[in-house]
Amino acid sequence: MVARLAQRAESFIEARLRRDEPPVLEPYRGYAEPGALVLRGRVLSGLRRRDPVPESSRWANFRQMVGLFLTSEVAGVTVRAGGHTAQSDDEGYVTLRLPRDGVAPGWAAPLAEIAQAAHEPRAMPVLVPRNDARFGVISDIDDTMMHTGAHSLLRNLWTTFTGSALSRRVFPDAVALIDRLSAGGRNPVFYVSSSPWNLSHFLESVFHRAGLVPGPMFLRELGVRDGGAIGASHLDHKGAAIDLVLAANPDLGFVLLGDTGQMDAFVYRDAVRRHPGRIRAVILREPVKGSARSSLAALLEIEAMGVPTHYARSFADLPPRVLPEGKDSATQTAAAQKGA
Repeated sequence: MVARLAQRAESFIEARLRRDEPPVLEPYRGYAEPGALVLRGRVLSGLRRRDPVPESSRWANFRQMVGLFLTSEVAGVTVRAGGHTAQSDDEGYVTLRLPRDGVAPGWAAPLAEIAQAAHEPRAMPVLVPRNDARFGVISDIDDTMMHTGAHSLLRNLWTTFTGSALSRRVFPDAVALIDRLSAGGRNPVFYVSSSPWNLSHFLESVFHRAGLVPGPMFLRELGVRDGGAIGASHLDHKGAAIDLVLAANPDLGFVLLGDTGQMDAFVYRDAVRRHPGRIRAVILREPVKGSARSSLAALLEIEAMGVPTHYARSFADLPPRVLPEGKDSATQTAAAQKGA
């Protein structure tokens, strides 16, 4: 009954928000698989966003952030790119796979468009890892890359809804670490978060302003699905996203970055179990002093499987043993197995 009521409420809100205009395609950063480029986006009846201004009040920021969640998704819309087509699902999400042959490493930008719409085609950015990549990076966002207070629901909501892209703070040590690990773009970076896709453009703006290395994001769907599901759980979503990234990059090991406030240690422990030999290191920020206590058991299990771990209040001055720079995957795996 609760699920039916939620679906009816969502349908009512979307109907009130729907605009009598051609639907628009909102691009998300895509990624590459061994034989394909994966384009991702969402079809909406309109975009509700404005550029933030420094003098905005918390109330103005709140109204703007609420507007990001008041979206009207359009299902069953055909999107085409490079001779391939796909239809948007019940929540407006659409995924297209194009042949990867002949696409140079780096950021590709194939064009996609909504069939029978008057809008110009949209560039769909796709990250194609370089051939000389030595490992990849998968990072959490909240309290790992930027200050959020995600360990406290009330603090998280306050920070999210009263801030703007100009006021949100990305940790300088996180920017430096990602820059170091990416090695000038040689090693690909991916971001996994339980934040909803409604915040994608907002997060992109925050990252760009802070100079954080860009990468495909794997955010969470929050729409009410048939059967009553309201998106995946925090743990299930992050685990599934890690599995997807590793499957798309079968020749790379990965460094996992997170924090001790949201069960990341347990998500990463399970990922190490599912993908033996693929995880090169686990590095966690301790956003609140003492919050690492609940993660110690999982970190010890990760260490027992031969994967180096580290947690601290800052990502500055990390011990060399958790930084895989200059080591190939075979050397790292052998060292990990020896340590186990």
